Amino acid sequence: MDKDIAHILVVDDDDRIRNLIKEYLLNKNYIVTTAKDAFDAKKKIDLIKFDLIILDIMMPKKSGLELTDELKKDNKFPIILLTAKGETDERVEGLERGADDYLSKPFEPKELLLRIKNILNKTLKKKQKEKLKIGPSILDLNKLIIEKKDKSYKINNTEKLILEKMINSPGQIFTRDEIGKLINIDKERSIDVIITRLRKKIEINSKKPQYLQTIRGTGYVLWIE
Repeated sequence: MDKDIAHILVVDDDDRIRNLIKEYLLNKNYIVTTAKDAFDAKKKIDLIKFDLIILDIMMPKKSGLELTDELKKDNKFPIILLTAKGETDERVEGLERGADDYLSKPFEPKELLLRIKNILNKTLKKKQKEKLKIGPSILDLNKLIIEKKDKSYKINNTEKLILEKMINSPGQIFTRDEIGKLINIDKERSIDVIITRLRKKIEINSKKPQYLQTIRGTGYVLWIE
């Protein structure tokens, strides 16, 4: 989520609330699309890949709970339900149907933002557990394996820590000091050796790296296509 801006869908039949949430989240640098009801939302979900949905429970024609049922059958994106104060049963039912969180109206925008960030961070960590492609290589951090050209290379826990950190922030330069603190090693030469070892497992030509690169005089950076 650091590299890509999250795209959020706000579904509420109340124009005022829908527009207030939209304006607030736009100011926080999210991409925001709105829908006036469940049917409008479904049309947009079929066309656009969203990272998170903010969904009002009480809507005419089709409720947020009914839409949650439909969405959780085919989609894995998280849902935050908006409920009226005192709708305890609806909140519980929403969580049972697969919603990830709920917020009672009226609410503070800052609280909504906090819940969005928490859920997106969890989603990011979950994605990190899945296989990741970097150039010619497939990384499986769960199994501690890198697969490249029909060959498998084992990675140790130290290499895993470095990769997790860099995958979380692709394009960010990490100094040797930052990497050293992460893996509890203070010798720059030892850090260079570890990076060289990782390159041999990831790159086609480790002497001319395309993905795990050295930034002269600064440190290292990982590029993910």
